[in-house]
Amino acid sequence: MMSSLTLILGASFLSRAAALGFRNATFAASVGSRNSSQQALGNVVGHKVQHSLSMTQPACQCVANNPAWVPTTRTVPKCIFIDLGAADGNTLKTFLSNGYGPVANCPSGGQWEAYLVEANPQFKTALDTEATTHPGMVHAMGSTAAYVCEGTTSFYIDTNAANNHWGSSMSKDHPDAIASGQQQVTVPTVNVVQLIAQTVIPGDWVMLKVDIEGAEYDLVPCLAQYTNVNLVDRMFLEEHTWFKTESATTPEQFQAAKQTLISKGVDIPEYFTQTM
Repeated sequence: MMSSLTLILGASFLSRAAALGFRNATFAASVGSRNSSQQALGNVVGHKVQHSLSMTQPACQCVANNPAWVPTTRTVPKCIFIDLGAADGNTLKTFLSNGYGPVANCPSGGQWEAYLVEANPQFKTALDTEATTHPGMVHAMGSTAAYVCEGTTSFYIDTNAANNHWGSSMSKDHPDAIASGQQQVTVPTVNVVQLIAQTVIPGDWVMLKVDIEGAEYDLVPCLAQYTNVNLVDRMFLEEHTWFKTESATTPEQFQAAKQTLISKGVDIPEYFTQTM
């Protein structure tokens, strides 16, 4: 039975879900209720003072398609929650508490899996614990930076525990990295596009949460080049507009990439969180 929220969202969104072959449109519709509450926060953030940053990027470049990638052999559809900037697993807990929509409404009777990607080594133990607690359902990728290719990168730690180290970044000139004395570690990078290509099937309901402190300006344009990007149903994208990165992507190119994703069926609601 459709919820009242499903009816509020209207037929246009449900038609999109039907066209993609999903039978879990009620889950999709309920998640959409986050849009209005987060829009005000997003608008406020957009007016923050900008800072100049320099990204310490890996030597590798965007790899958006590769015939060598081996897709999963899984056939049972599920909710797939891909959490980029997973911190200590706090947004996984939000997901499991129905903060991104009722988990019971996931396909195949509420089945789900989560991929937690976090570069800050301080959180690795916490993420490994989540994987142990939810065997076969949570896949922890601690001490690993979400990016557009496989390689290594410098990563700078925000030492402020009061804010859960939320300003940790690939940029040495991130304000929180500077305030923390630019404490540097070297971590591997995971190609987020490859992760999607090798773990998702068309019947899944896929949520991609992106909170990676400026690296989204490289990730989003790369993701837009992925042939099967419509495997992603909804992207919760936190845009770090209050500082300027040295990414080669211009603001116009970034917005164009977002429009490409939307035109291919990826829903991108306004999104901002006060936690990492």
